[in-house]
Amino acid sequence: MGTLLRSECIQCLAEKQLHALPEEAREEQKLVFLQGMFKILSEAPKETCAPVIVRDITELYKDVFGEVSDYLAEKSYYNRLMLSKEQKIREKIRNAKDPLLKALQFSLVGNYIDFAAVKNVEEEYLEKLLEEVDQNYVAKETYEQLKMDLGSRKNLLFLTDNAGEGVLDKILLEIIRENYPRLRVKVLVKGSPVSNDMTMEDAEEIGMQEVAEVYGNGNGIAGTWLPELSPQAKAIWEEADVVISKGQANYETLRLCKKNIYFLFLCKCRMFCENFQVPPYTGMLVHCE
Repeated sequence: MGTLLRSECIQCLAEKQLHALPEEAREEQKLVFLQGMFKILSEAPKETCAPVIVRDITELYKDVFGEVSDYLAEKSYYNRLMLSKEQKIREKIRNAKDPLLKALQFSLVGNYIDFAAVKNVEEEYLEKLLEEVDQNYVAKETYEQLKMDLGSRKNLLFLTDNAGEGVLDKILLEIIRENYPRLRVKVLVKGSPVSNDMTMEDAEEIGMQEVAEVYGNGNGIAGTWLPELSPQAKAIWEEADVVISKGQANYETLRLCKKNIYFLFLCKCRMFCENFQVPPYTGMLVHCE
């Protein structure tokens, strides 16, 4: 697969963990965790990527300190919040000169609701991003290529990212299905909880099954880590001839896989901003194949 791991990711992961130690933890626990964490970081193969390492560090954290946050309250809150905005957003999209483009822009905004990458997710700032949705520039050539693929391919796979965000993805898929009725649409969500990523429970809460066939991917790794997909998810992946992939973690796990993928995300960390030479929270539509 090539080199996925980046030195910036190792540094970032170490810094985050150093600032996430429970204040009430005993010194012995802290020592065990830090030694284990640095062992994981130092022995990580270059063919792996940050989301996989995060999974391993999280398991270590559970073993040493106990359970981590399941984000159930946050996920439910943002699912309900975005459902309350759904109809007004849908109307704005349908009244736009180019509804598909507008739906893509709103979907990009939803990627802000990320408790793993955004230190403090703020409802007020989310509202600002929604109001300024037109500022999300979508590269014209990439957008035109996406439309050509949607019109000529048979099987679209949509890879979700965060709860709450999924409401805007649902509207995007609704618009895609209306414009390309011959396209079969399938959605993969996380097979088990990870941060505030979407699971089958979240998909059911927001009604994702109304616009697509929805399946769990068989694991709890952020992004889409191909070596650990369930047999069913792997078959769906292989069947797809065009993929829309939400979020930074999906870009990290899939950017070298040589599949016809359109990555849709906000740049929320230093490495992404530097790589794409854009300010924080800039929306990106990136095509790889």
